[in-house]
Amino acid sequence: MSSDTLAKVPAAPETPEHADTLRIVPQRRLGQWTAAVALLVLLALALTSVLRNQAFQWGVVADYFTSDSVLRGLWLTLWLTVVVMALGFALGTLLAALRLSANPVLRAVSWGYVWLFRSIPILVQLLLWFNIGALYPQILGVKTVNLLTPIAVAIIGLTLHEAAYAAEVVRGGILSVDRGQIEAAQALGLSRARRWRRIVLPQAMRAIVPPAGNMLIGTLKGTSIVSVIAVSDLLFSAQLIYHRTYQVIPLLMVATLWYTVVTSVLGIGQHYVERYYARGSEARR
Repeated sequence: MSSDTLAKVPAAPETPEHADTLRIVPQRRLGQWTAAVALLVLLALALTSVLRNQAFQWGVVADYFTSDSVLRGLWLTLWLTVVVMALGFALGTLLAALRLSANPVLRAVSWGYVWLFRSIPILVQLLLWFNIGALYPQILGVKTVNLLTPIAVAIIGLTLHEAAYAAEVVRGGILSVDRGQIEAAQALGLSRARRWRRIVLPQAMRAIVPPAGNMLIGTLKGTSIVSVIAVSDLLFSAQLIYHRTYQVIPLLMVATLWYTVVTSVLGIGQHYVERYYARGSEARR
């Protein structure tokens, strides 16, 4: 190699004497911080406006927040939510199993159920069940007029509605499990029940829990629709009071605050359940 070629080779950069003391300076995001401060100011102004607005009548809200009628309505709302979710997921799991079966008739029936009950608004379903006597005056010789109480109508209507969504949640969770793991368990000679208990369900729950938690919160809030058929839930109890006192806004705020408290508690519970089933996975937060 000639001396001219060697002269063209760039020399290696000199290492600074204090290279170990150099630090990385994060990029300054002035626009983001400005937007964040502006948003906090707007939120503070909105909160101040709500707290200082006399039309909300916060004193009346405090008086009725723990009243007997409101607490009875809250208890019925919670009870109805638990019953509907339990029955809805039981029926939904059955529908999901039918949808995943090899029998085309069972698959078609399950698909038809999900299609039908997801297509009809829940309010229409409740009104149809409430007026079942007008459609079928007698069933097997039994008069259907006034056969179903408003609470029974609410349970039937909400359960059938939630089951359609629960079926898709369960089916999606089962399909999320890697088929190779199931085949490996079969090769090891594990029974069907043990495969489902030890392999399929623990992994499927990772995909089932988040939408199931959202369904639970949605069902809690959705129970307010049963007030149209005179079920004494939380909203209906508040309505009975403000129809007597004409204090509409504060009683609506009582219901709003209770819904907010309960959904917040359910959200915290959902977070810990998700962490439990996400153990050992990269998705853990």
